[in-house]
Amino acid sequence: MLGRILIAGMASLFICIFLGPRFIEFLREREFGQHIREEGPAGHAVKAGTPTMGGIVLFIAVSLPFLILTKFDRASLAVFGTALACALLGFLDDWTKVSKKRSLGLSARKKLLVQAVIAVGLWYVATRGVGLKDELNVRLFHAHLHLGYVYPLLIFLVLAGSSNGVNLTDGLDGLAAGCAAIVLLAYTAMTLSTGNPKIQALALLCACLVGASVGFLWFNSFPAAVFMGDTGSLGLGGAIAAMAVMTQTEVLLLIIGGIFVIEALSVAIQVFSFQRFRRRVFLMAPVHHHFELMAWSETKIILRFWIVAAICSSIGFTLYQQSIK
Repeated sequence: MLGRILIAGMASLFICIFLGPRFIEFLREREFGQHIREEGPAGHAVKAGTPTMGGIVLFIAVSLPFLILTKFDRASLAVFGTALACALLGFLDDWTKVSKKRSLGLSARKKLLVQAVIAVGLWYVATRGVGLKDELNVRLFHAHLHLGYVYPLLIFLVLAGSSNGVNLTDGLDGLAAGCAAIVLLAYTAMTLSTGNPKIQALALLCACLVGASVGFLWFNSFPAAVFMGDTGSLGLGGAIAAMAVMTQTEVLLLIIGGIFVIEALSVAIQVFSFQRFRRRVFLMAPVHHHFELMAWSETKIILRFWIVAAICSSIGFTLYQQSIK
């Protein structure tokens, strides 16, 4: 099993590296470039026109090895389907931006509505197909809270929070891809370490996601030759959320994906503070832009955020190991 997982991860990595240059050239020829919002950091103006929607090649690199090597268990297919559905939503958002030549895509209301539909589908497959219980597993205290029909709402909050958290993190070259790879690597180790065959089967898909994310970093690292766009960020966020649901680590995801929580909270705090007190806590949100305006170099911010992501994922993995003993 470990051999198949390693092959799947390496295959995704090399497929992404092989297809990357051809896909980037395809995007350039059709002028599918990024539109930079005017209120963003001034230094980002040079990024305008950089090819976007790179998430397409990322998920091609995930899909091919996964579909060839998977045993088509319901848990893995549920995570895979959720990731693709979120990636499709991101693609529609990216296409709206590119076709209308603006930095704004679909409205937040439309995105949340589609994410709610995806969450209901994930809930149905998880409970009816995979056999998970309608409960919240608080692993730190070895407690189980029965939620009943409130459980779909929890899944929606996890899905929307994770996908939008990754999306908010995708503001610097390689930041979201690197952080997502670290979180998914933790989930690869977590799924392998459990004695449950249903959970272990998820490791292959996790490996494909890690491999493709690292392969995408080959072109997305500073200075980026391509951006993943919402296609990639929403897709990766959806995959992480679905993985949390299938492993019943929805609460633990707050620690494992702590870097995404920090980014999302910085936006929430900034909005609340400005609307309530007409004062800004950060120079700019999400918080990585705050450090940009403090004259930190982009590479310094990226590397330090990767370190924070690794620390959070390591703590989460350790707590998970303690909970299954």
